[in-house]
Amino acid sequence: MANGNATFRHSNVALLGLAEIVAPNEVTSHEFDERLADTLTTLGLPTGLLQRVAGVEARRNWDQPSDFVAGAVAAGGKALAEAGVEPSAIGLMVNTSVTREHLEPSVAVGVHAGIGLGPHAMNFDIANACLGFVNGMTLAANMIDAGQIDYALVVAGEDASRVQEATLRRLTRSGITREEYLNEFASLTLGSGASAAVLGPADRHPEGHRILGGITRAATQHHELCVGDHNGMFTDTKGLLAGGMELVVAAWEEAHENGWDWRNMDRYVMHQVSDVHTNSITRAAGLDPERIPVTYPELGNVGPASLPITLSREVETLQRGDRILCMGVGSGLNTAMTEIEW
Repeated sequence: MANGNATFRHSNVALLGLAEIVAPNEVTSHEFDERLADTLTTLGLPTGLLQRVAGVEARRNWDQPSDFVAGAVAAGGKALAEAGVEPSAIGLMVNTSVTREHLEPSVAVGVHAGIGLGPHAMNFDIANACLGFVNGMTLAANMIDAGQIDYALVVAGEDASRVQEATLRRLTRSGITREEYLNEFASLTLGSGASAAVLGPADRHPEGHRILGGITRAATQHHELCVGDHNGMFTDTKGLLAGGMELVVAAWEEAHENGWDWRNMDRYVMHQVSDVHTNSITRAAGLDPERIPVTYPELGNVGPASLPITLSREVETLQRGDRILCMGVGSGLNTAMTEIEW
């Protein structure tokens, strides 16, 4: 195609297990307001911006920042147990987290060892901002379709506490400007948690949920609109929203032109960012807001783990044959949409 990437379809892949691990400690937006009280007064800004503008009332953190690896290990083990798949059957384990302690080795090796996967199981990281988990599932599905592996495990464990603390220190320093405050506002919506999914061949698992395919599309001219590390996340909020909405609409239209009709799904499971982000996508694509579950009010934005966490919380309400569209936009910018038939 001249623009974007072609849509793709999977032929024999099912989602067999999905699990979430909740980080143990709640941190409310009210607590952040209390720590930022002097800055807000100096800048003439009201309290409650995180709640009113972003819709984020709270987020979770681990006991220790490094616990995100243990969270991913626990999520992986839980997903395997739910799927009824032995660790020895896994041919591929992909870690998709944004969070990492160091440049090497990969986060995946610690998760691989922690779960006790076999030496035959390939393991590596895929990092693509908040789209990593969906990208990891697509790669795993393609390898299952190709016959290279039978089963795959995709995990993500995220820690946001270090970004939060670094941001709070900067926002309470003397001389902070209103513009600087607003550029870092999004950092305080981030949360911690972990999730995992097991994929396998659909023809061996009629009880599984078919992963049908979808679309990815890039707008990398916007790669400087949101840049982050452990020291903070710096965001052009208006530019990011405008570029993201343009990208989502382009991908939606391209998918429709290539045979995907997503106008009447039973659930639209989105990457969890904020009220503004969710409402903008809802309006742009003409979606029914009643079919869009949200977890960001109590969990914040858990990076690539947020979409599978949200889907895992919908499992009890889903019925056989329901159609789910997983939708995400990641800094960079990239978008992905993947349909699952429950």
